[in-house]
Amino acid sequence: MASEEAEAKLGRFLQWLQVNNVELRGCKIKYCGENKGFGIFSSNHVSDGVLLVVPLDIAITPMRVLQDPLLGPECRAMFEEGEVDDRFLMILFLTVERLRKNSSWKPYFDMLPTTFGNPLWFTEDELLELKGTTLYRATELQKQKLLSLYDGKVKGLVKKLLILDGDSESEVTFEDFLWANSIFWTRALNIPLPRSYVFPQIQEDQDNCGSVNKSSEVFANQSQENGQDRNGDGFLILEGEAQRVDIQVNGTTSTSLQTETLWVEGLVPGIDFCNHDLKAAATWEVDGTGLVTGVPFSMYLLSVGECSLIRDEEEISISYGNKGNEWLDWLLLVESNVLKIERGGCLKAHLVCLAADGALTRPPWTMKELLYLYGFVIDDNTDDYLMIANLFRDIIDDNTDDCLMVHYPVEAIQSIPYSDSKAALLEAQRAELRCLLPKSLLDHGFFPPHPPIECNDKCKTGSICDFSWSGQRRMPSYLNKLVFPENFLAALRTIAMRVDEHLKVSSLLEELVGSGGERQPSDAEVKAAVWEACGDSGALQLLVDLLHAKLMDLEENSGTEDCDSELLGKTSTERLGQHACNENNSSKETNGRTQHKSMSKKRWSSIVYRRGQKELTRLFLREAEHALQLALSEGS
Repeated sequence: MASEEAEAKLGRFLQWLQVNNVELRGCKIKYCGENKGFGIFSSNHVSDGVLLVVPLDIAITPMRVLQDPLLGPECRAMFEEGEVDDRFLMILFLTVERLRKNSSWKPYFDMLPTTFGNPLWFTEDELLELKGTTLYRATELQKQKLLSLYDGKVKGLVKKLLILDGDSESEVTFEDFLWANSIFWTRALNIPLPRSYVFPQIQEDQDNCGSVNKSSEVFANQSQENGQDRNGDGFLILEGEAQRVDIQVNGTTSTSLQTETLWVEGLVPGIDFCNHDLKAAATWEVDGTGLVTGVPFSMYLLSVGECSLIRDEEEISISYGNKGNEWLDWLLLVESNVLKIERGGCLKAHLVCLAADGALTRPPWTMKELLYLYGFVIDDNTDDYLMIANLFRDIIDDNTDDCLMVHYPVEAIQSIPYSDSKAALLEAQRAELRCLLPKSLLDHGFFPPHPPIECNDKCKTGSICDFSWSGQRRMPSYLNKLVFPENFLAALRTIAMRVDEHLKVSSLLEELVGSGGERQPSDAEVKAAVWEACGDSGALQLLVDLLHAKLMDLEENSGTEDCDSELLGKTSTERLGQHACNENNSSKETNGRTQHKSMSKKRWSSIVYRRGQKELTRLFLREAEHALQLALSEGS
C-alpha cells in the first residue's frame, strides 16, 4: 500500500471514529509502512492514563447481527434453531459488509489487513514446511471444515443477502469468507458488560419484537450452556458524510439484573489496532457507568504503570498473554469443551485439560496459538508446550500418518486384550488419553535446563497412590522428578497392562468392594490397584515409544533440529526489536532474536516452530527414557 493511499484511508477512518464518538485522548493511529500496517502510538500526556475511549455501541457483536435490518431476518431462525452459532453470525456479518457497495463500515474495513501470515493462508509449498507437526494436520482439517461451511451455507446465504440489498453483480469467494474468519479470530475480544446493557427490554409494539426477544433468549441460553455470556447491540444507520453506527433499543431493565455481568464476544474498532508485546504499555477495561471516562458503556485503553513512562510517539501495545508457538487442536478433538477469549491485559483460553498435578485446568492457550492465529512465533519460547494425544492410534495401530491429531480411542481399544474391561478401568480412573506438556515442566525433571527450582504443590505431578495392598510395591525414588501427569500415566499403565496384571487388578478390587459389591471403588482406589499390579515400567515404555514416534514424524520431512538451525543460520539476518506491527497489522515479536531477510516470514516462522517442537520432544523423550531406566532398576 502506497503511503498516500494509506494516509487517505487513515483520514477517512479517523473521521468515522469521530462521528461515532470515539475519543483519542492520549494516542494516535499511525501508518508504519508498507510491511507494517497501522498501529497505535502515544501523543498527548494524559494524567489519568486513559489513552483511548470507544463507545461499545459500535462493537460488532452477535446481537447487532440479529438486529441488523438486512442480516437479522435471515439469521434469526437459523440461530434460534441452533443451525449457526454466534461466531458464525459475526463472521457472516464481516463477509457481507465487506462486499456491500455502500457499507457504513467501509472506513473501518479499509484499515484492516487483506492477507494473513497464519497457515490457513499458506500455499501448498509453504504448508509443507510444517509437515509432521501437529499444526500441519490441524491446518488441513480446519481448512476443509471452512471450505465445507462455505460451500454448504455461506456462499448461497451471502449471495441472497447481497441480492436483497440490491446488488446482483457482486460475487462472493472463499477468500472473502476466509478473510472474515481471520479478522474475527485475530481481533475479537471478550467483553464484560452489565446485563442491562446486553438485554434491554424491547417495546412490544415493534414488529420484530417477538423474534428479537426469542433470539436474545436463545443467545443467553447458548452462552450459559457454553459457560460464556455474550452481548447484543443495535442497528446500523447512516448520518451525514461519515456513516455512524448507533443503537436503537428502547425500554428499561429491572434493578435486580443491573449488577449481573455477561461476557460478550465482539470486535471493537480502534482498540483492535493495538499490537502484541509481552512488556505491554497498556491494557483495556470496560467502563459500564462512565465514572472513569465520562462515557458509559465504553471500552478504554489504559496505560500500565506511570503514564509518564510512555514516551511521545512510542507504540502502545497490549499483551495477548504468555503463548506457546504450538497449535493446540484440542477443540477439534474435543468439540464439547468451552472456549473463552479474553484479550487486553491477558488472552486466555478457559479450556479443560490436564495440568502437571493431574488436575483439570485450563492451558495457556487460545484455541490457536501464535503461529496458527496471529502468524508469528517467538524463538526459544519459554511458554511453549508439547501435546501428546491419539494414544491408541499411534501405539496400538502403529499408524503415525495422523499422529497426534485425530482421536479414535473407542475403535482402537477394541483391538487389544480385555478391551471392554480396560475401557471401564480407564473411565473409573478418570484417566486422560492426551496431555499437554508445558516446557516449564522440565524445570522440575531429571535434567532441568536451569538451576533446580524448589517444587511446591502446584508443580508436583501427584502421588501415584496412597497405599499398597501387598506391601511389596515400594514408592519409586524418582516420583518427585517425574514430569509427566499422573492421570496420563494411569492411562498408559492400563493400556500396557498384561493379562496376569489385569487379573491381579480384578482380584485387588474384588477384595476392596467385597463379594457382594457393597460399594464402588473410588478413582484413587482403582489407580492404586492398577499401580500395585503394573508399576511404571510398562507405562513408561509405552511413553518412550510414543515420543519416539512423534520425533520420527517431525524429522521425517525436515530433518533434525540441527538441520533447522543450519537453515536459519545460513541466511542473512536483520536485528529486530521486541515488537513491530507487520503487514497484517498483527504483531511480530522475536524477543530480541533475529529474522531473516532472504527467507520469507512464513518459512522462517515455520522452521522456528518445528525446531521448537523437535527440541521439546527430544527433551521429554530424555526424561521418559531416564525414568524408564530407574523404574526397571527398582522393579517398578
